[in-house]
Amino acid sequence: MLQKDPKTGLLKEYTRYEVEHADKPDLLRDLFPYTEVPRTVFDGTTVPMEPAKEFFITDTTFRDGQQARPPYTVDQIVDLYDMLHRLGGPNGIIRASEFFLYTDKDKDAVRKCLERGYKFPEVTGWIRATKGDFQLVKNMGLQETGILTSASDYHIFNKLKKTREQAMEGYLDLVRTALESGLRSVRCHLEDITRADFYGFIIPFVQKLMDIAHESQKMVKIRLCDTMGYGLPYAEASVPRGVPKMIHAMIHEAGVPGEWLEWHGHNDFHKVLINAQAAWLYGCANANGTLLGFGERTGNPPIEGLCIEYAGLMGSTNGMDLSVITDIGEYFKKVIKAEVPSAYPFVGDNFNTTSAGIHADGVMKDEEIYNIFDTTAILKRPIGVNVTDKSGLAGVAHWVNSNLGLKGENMVDKKHHGLQSIQDWVEEQYALGRVTSISNEEMLHQARVFLPDYFKSEFDVLKEKAECISTQVVFDLLADADVRTLDPLRAEPVLERVVNEFRFIQFAYLTDSTGKKVTKNITHPEDQAKYDTSMTDEDFSNRDWFRAAMNNDRVYVTDFYKSKITGALCITVSAPIKEAGRTKGVLGVDLQFEELARIQ
Repeated sequence: MLQKDPKTGLLKEYTRYEVEHADKPDLLRDLFPYTEVPRTVFDGTTVPMEPAKEFFITDTTFRDGQQARPPYTVDQIVDLYDMLHRLGGPNGIIRASEFFLYTDKDKDAVRKCLERGYKFPEVTGWIRATKGDFQLVKNMGLQETGILTSASDYHIFNKLKKTREQAMEGYLDLVRTALESGLRSVRCHLEDITRADFYGFIIPFVQKLMDIAHESQKMVKIRLCDTMGYGLPYAEASVPRGVPKMIHAMIHEAGVPGEWLEWHGHNDFHKVLINAQAAWLYGCANANGTLLGFGERTGNPPIEGLCIEYAGLMGSTNGMDLSVITDIGEYFKKVIKAEVPSAYPFVGDNFNTTSAGIHADGVMKDEEIYNIFDTTAILKRPIGVNVTDKSGLAGVAHWVNSNLGLKGENMVDKKHHGLQSIQDWVEEQYALGRVTSISNEEMLHQARVFLPDYFKSEFDVLKEKAECISTQVVFDLLADADVRTLDPLRAEPVLERVVNEFRFIQFAYLTDSTGKKVTKNITHPEDQAKYDTSMTDEDFSNRDWFRAAMNNDRVYVTDFYKSKITGALCITVSAPIKEAGRTKGVLGVDLQFEELARIQ
C-alpha cells in the first residue's frame, strides 16, 4: 500500500504485515538461552543515523521510579515535580511526567501537581489494559495516559494466557475506547519489546495502531519498553535487540512519526543511557527516564544524565537549568534519605572529588586538568579533594582554598607553614593506623588551629550579625516621619517603643547636625538612673559614629567597646537623617553584646 513517509513526507510503498499465529510461545531461545548470557547478534546490514527533529525527555519517576523503592510522600512528589519543571526549563525539554492513579495518595499527588499550573512537564496517567481504568483518567481530568500493552510471547502466552491475536484485538479495542472517551492521545507501552517477535507481532500490531490514529485524527504514541535491558545501541545489531534497527523499522515500516516514539529502557546490562541516546539519534524523539535512575530492578535512564546528554548533543541547554540537578541530589539525600553512592555521576558527594595527590596538584594549577567541565558554573558543585595519606601537601592546600573560598592572590600557598603543619597531622593519623579519609569537620578544625588568620573571630562574626539585625531596625526608624522631625515630643515615643521591643538595644537617641543630643536618655528602666546621673556631656560631635554618619550616606557600625555607663560590651550603630539632600541629624543606637549573642 502507498502511504506518506512520516520522515520525508514522500509517498512510499509500505508492506502490510499480519500477526503470525503461534500455537506456543516463541521465546527466541537462539538469542535468550536463559542458562547462558543473552547473545549479541549482528546481521551484517546497517541503518542510517536519522536523528529526531527535536529531542525531548519524559519522566516516570512517580510510576516506574516508585516500583523498587519506598513510595514518595505527596509532598515529596510535589517538590520533585517542581524541580523537574525548573530543570526542564520554559521550552519543556522535560515534556511529560506519568503518574499512578489508583490510590487516594496517587490522586492527591496528581491534583496538587495539576494545581501548579505548569505547561511542562505535562501530568499524564498510566493504567492497566482494562476499560474500567479509563474512568480514573477521566476523573482526574488528564488528556493523555499510558496503557500497558505487553508485547513478547513471554508475556502474551505465559502471563496473559492468550494468543497473539487475542492480545492484539484486546489492545486495539482498548485504544479505540480511550480515544472515543475524549482523550487527546494515548501511549501504548510495548512491554518487553526486545524479546518480542518483531515482524510476527510488533510491526503488524503497530501498523494497526497507526490505522486507528489516522481514522481518529488523534495521536497514538508508541513507547518502546526495553523491560529487561536487552537493548543494543549498535547500528548493525539485529532486531529485536538492536535499538537503531528497531527505531528505523518503526518509522519506515510501521509508519510511526518519530515524535510519537518514546524509548523506555532498563539498566540490567549497563546500557541504559547509551540506548536512550541511540534512540534519539536514530529518530525517536522522546527518551523516558527517572530522577537518579531509580526504577524497577536496575533502574531507568537517569533524567539528569539525559539532560547532560541532551546539552552535549544539541550544543545548548535550550533553557534547561542544569544547576537544579544538584538541588535534586541534595533533596534525595537530605529529605528523602535515599542512599546515593558517593561516586554517582553529577550528584554523588565525591563525583568530582579526587584523593590522588598528583591530581590535587594538577587541580591547584588548573582545575580543568581533572574536572569534566566547570562543575561550579553548571552544577553549583566546585571540584573537591578528599584528604588522605595519598593527597599530599597539594591536596591539603586545595582543600583549604576550596573550602575557605580563597581565590587568586588570597589563596594559601603550598609553602605556608600552617599547611605543612596540617599535612604533618594527616600523616600522623595514617601512621597510627587510620584507613578512612579525613572528614571535612576534622580538616576545618585543623585549619582553625594552624591558619587562624583566615578565620573570622567570634567578635567579627557577632559584628556582622549585629549589623544585619540592626540595619532593618535603623532603616525603619529613619523612615518614620516622627523620628525625621527631630522633635523630641514626636520622636521619643517611637524610640521608646523600639527599645522596649528589641531587648538588644541598650540606648537610642537623636542628635542635630552639630552633635547635640536632642532627645532624652531612652533606655531600659533598669538602666535609666545610670544614664540620668552619668550622661552629663551631651555633645557627641567628636564621636566616630557621629562623624561617620555625617560624612556618609550609609549605616555605620563601630567596633566593640565597654560602655562607661553600664559596663556592658556594646557596639554603636548610627545613620544620617537627611532632608532635601542635607544631613540635619544623626540616629544612634547602642547594641548590647550579651543580648545579641542570645539571638539565633
